[in-house]
Amino acid sequence: MAAAIQLPGSQPSLFVAITFASATVYMWTGTGSVTWGGHTWLGMGSLMEITAAEDAATVEARGISITLSGLNPTIFADCQNEFLLGQPVVVYLGLWSGGSLVASPIPVWAGRTDQPTFEIDPEQVIVTIACENRLADMNVAVDRRLTNQDQQMDFPGDLGFQFVDALQEQTLFWGTQPNTTNNI
Repeated sequence: MAAAIQLPGSQPSLFVAITFASATVYMWTGTGSVTWGGHTWLGMGSLMEITAAEDAATVEARGISITLSGLNPTIFADCQNEFLLGQPVVVYLGLWSGGSLVASPIPVWAGRTDQPTFEIDPEQVIVTIACENRLADMNVAVDRRLTNQDQQMDFPGDLGFQFVDALQEQTLFWGTQPNTTNNI
């Protein structure tokens, strides 16, 4: 890819794979269909817009938005029914030179689908899909406990936590048992 960038007349393009309820849709920012990676990528041209994928010096989740315009209003119901939250989205960067794909596109962003927005008018539907980075999962609390039931989910038959429930109200003494009950 580094050598392909230096070729005279090389042109970048983006390839986007979005998973919906029944299938994964493969699109790219050029025109016409392209076969790459065992899939046929549908050329969306100027009908697809992708916001910049940003990186920062700090570890934070930064999402992108993918806008598809010019859709036929009769397929609006299909757009709503096929959309699922949390499905994989991958954006690849490819380079073209002399009308052919120079090198295999490389992934530049990966995440999951978030809430879509729909703009509807009589002539077209515009769908904007917000996509969130997988780093957003760092802000979700892990709902796991140190119990025998939780341990059995990961390691069935493990007996390491079988007495944890009995220890909750147990009074334990280290060394010899004190002669008084108030420990003073």
